[in-house]
Amino acid sequence: MGLITEVLLLPFAPARGSIWVLGQVLAEAERQYYDPATIRAELARLEQQLEAGEIDETEFDRREDELLDRLETSSRSGAGTGNGTTG
Repeated sequence: MGLITEVLLLPFAPARGSIWVLGQVLAEAERQYYDPATIRAELARLEQQLEAGEIDETEFDRREDELLDRLETSSRSGAGTGNGTTG
């Protein structure tokens, strides 16, 4: 039965392969998005932008809240590697 199924589904092999690749890309993107080291680096850049006058306090607070929410989600779910690499 397995061989017959594989033969019948052979025309769909490229689609299945593409779906697998997309799944892998999505998993890696999520890992990087929730990586604590990446989030801390973004927080540091955000603070530099504030100090340089590139953004105002309101924008800083909004973006800082988003980053801190990501960091909290990361610590709760164990997402990201936290090994200091940013990709």
